[in-house]
Amino acid sequence: MNNKNLKITEFQESDLNALRELFLKSRIKTFFWMDSITFNLLDFDKETQGEYILTVLCDDKVIGFISVWIPTNFIHHLYIDESFHKRGIGKELLKTVIEKTGLPIRLKCLEKNTDAIQFYKKLGFEKREKGESENGSYYVMKLSEDIE
Repeated sequence: MNNKNLKITEFQESDLNALRELFLKSRIKTFFWMDSITFNLLDFDKETQGEYILTVLCDDKVIGFISVWIPTNFIHHLYIDESFHKRGIGKELLKTVIEKTGLPIRLKCLEKNTDAIQFYKKLGFEKREKGESENGSYYVMKLSEDIE
């Protein structure tokens, strides 16, 4: 992440509305096979309750975040505004959160979310098990070594 206008910070209440909007917009785009009518702005609050959240800002505008359930080092969400994809921002968010949580760190990724699976595999995550949920098949993925 070589853009000097980017900053990773811990969650700030002042960013809540922007995070809600990013979460909703990203989920609608990412989970195109689901009925997006069931998604709403307050999902962010429910889905990240009690989690450690890092926010990415570009020129003080929210462009991404990661949320982690610290007791089990489980990444629950990682979203970057689509216009900032492929710039290394997700990788930097993961590196920063690993500084806080340590390794190993795990996550679930829906099988249909092929872009995310490729992203995590490229960074060294390994598929450990497969499961089923109301949203479809998913993989549990685990990272045991630091990201380069």
